[in-house]
Amino acid sequence: MKLVTYRRHPADAGRLGAIVDDMVVDLERLGEATGEPLPATMLDFIDLGPDAVRVASELLAEMEGDWPLGCTQPLANVTLMAPIPRTRKNVFGIGLNYVKHIEESARSLDTSADMPEKPVVFSKPPTAIIGPDEPILHNASMTQQLDWEVELAVIIGTTATRIREEDAMAHVFGYSVMLDVSARDNRRAGQWIFSKGQDSYAPFGPCIVTADEIPNPHNLDLWLTKNGEEKQRSNTGFMYFKIHTLIADISSGMTLEPGDVIATGTPEGVGAGRDPQEWMWPGDVIEYGVEGIGMMRNPVVKIG
Repeated sequence: MKLVTYRRHPADAGRLGAIVDDMVVDLERLGEATGEPLPATMLDFIDLGPDAVRVASELLAEMEGDWPLGCTQPLANVTLMAPIPRTRKNVFGIGLNYVKHIEESARSLDTSADMPEKPVVFSKPPTAIIGPDEPILHNASMTQQLDWEVELAVIIGTTATRIREEDAMAHVFGYSVMLDVSARDNRRAGQWIFSKGQDSYAPFGPCIVTADEIPNPHNLDLWLTKNGEEKQRSNTGFMYFKIHTLIADISSGMTLEPGDVIATGTPEGVGAGRDPQEWMWPGDVIEYGVEGIGMMRNPVVKIG
């Protein structure tokens, strides 16, 4: 399933939907019409576990083409939000997780050229999350080096504490797309959260694709363009630490809970690694995506 959080009007609360062709099916309303209780929000749905995915999938297959009244909206008539508009805790970010990005970062950002022995973990607060078409905020008094990083996002489905690598993938609910926006000149004594955690620095979406639809998340193309010009193109197969390793490592000391998000790192092609270096500025439009999930678009807008 491709699951979204959508709304009809700006003042509306986000609602859980599934994309079927060019329609959004409201899962709570579909459940009400068929006698299968389903929740109205993404986090509540994830909390229900694998049985909810099975029930919803079966309902969508059974009712397709004969939707109960009031359960569907044309996709063109709704606004998609971030699939989890506000995570319960910080997004887990992974730095330096593609070999060529490690090489370019060593040249341009004074990071080590050696392969890390363990995953490099940082975080982005829930207030950093924005959805499709929402603006990335550029505050010139804060940064002159605003950079892009397209990433595969992993959404946790069941609680994971001290999980073995061989058991880790069973804890994945699904996958999405995230842009790790980074103010390169805001790193503080090696600490990255201010550089990467400011408001609007975690564009996320446009949907969550459930794990059953992506049997091999380590073979997905990902790409990014700025103003139509390609800047990044690679494949998740080039991750240095694979998803099962990331889940095992994080859960060794911090419990992962349903709805937690891990942004798995970016490939080469970031602005800091270019010669000359390139940055995002007001008026730029960033488009990016991951194969099998979807595409995001966000404009860069001046504030301050």
